[in-house]
Amino acid sequence: MNTTNHIENMLIGNQANNKELNNKLNKLISILREKAALAIAFSGGVDSTFLLKVAQDTLKDNVIAVTAKWPIHSEREFKEAVDFVKQLNVRHIILKSDSIDDIEGFSQNPENRCYLCKREIFKKIKEVAKKNGFIHVADGSNIDDLKDYRPGIVALKELGIISPLRDAGLTKSDIRELSRETGLPTWNKPAFACLASRIPYGHEITKEKLEIIDKSEQFLIDSGFKQVRVRHHGDIARIEVSAEERSNFFNPGFMDEVHYKLKQYGFKYITLDLMGYRTGSLNDGVKK
Repeated sequence: MNTTNHIENMLIGNQANNKELNNKLNKLISILREKAALAIAFSGGVDSTFLLKVAQDTLKDNVIAVTAKWPIHSEREFKEAVDFVKQLNVRHIILKSDSIDDIEGFSQNPENRCYLCKREIFKKIKEVAKKNGFIHVADGSNIDDLKDYRPGIVALKELGIISPLRDAGLTKSDIRELSRETGLPTWNKPAFACLASRIPYGHEITKEKLEIIDKSEQFLIDSGFKQVRVRHHGDIARIEVSAEERSNFFNPGFMDEVHYKLKQYGFKYITLDLMGYRTGSLNDGVKK
């Protein structure tokens, strides 16, 4: 991947078209320069991909990417993250675990599940960063993340994790626009969250459930859907796709195929959510 002068090109383009966005980008660059060296928690999503790219352009070799691979993480997302870091030629450290029991209390799926997960994973990321000479650890949270129920943000604050995109005032829309201008393949990538977010609070999280969800979502993505969630309600799969993609289901042959495939994976009943995909739909009713 050619990284020459990407920041300069973004600044020139934004100066002409969007002063506010240009100011945010300048602020992000200033934040990164102030840290001098940075370990970035890298998932391969829209936000962390943009952050890693700008950090590499700004700090050159003083950047590493650290990716956690737990059963809660999609195989597809993990492979895409690994491939991107190779293209970017950034040093990449991968933390792997095959057990969700590494995170105390997580499998019981309490409402602060995200807090427990973030705290444990980022503790490990901080440890590996320190061993490699990096004091500062950053994540890809943006300012829009403050609008939903995100107990994980509390864990990040407690651990001293910085969020340069959020601190620069960048929204998800801003990041997508800047990613498009930079030529990043993730600029229009659908939003993604850990697989545990498909299981309602209070319902036990198991490795088997996570595998069923991952296989089911991958099947639907392979079938051409872009924004997909398969919510796990015991024997019932509640499929969410983007509003404009709902009509793609209404083919008897395809509906039969989805039914039998997800039943093969472990569900007994397969349903389509009539409202379509909504961010954090399982957070309805949670006290924020």
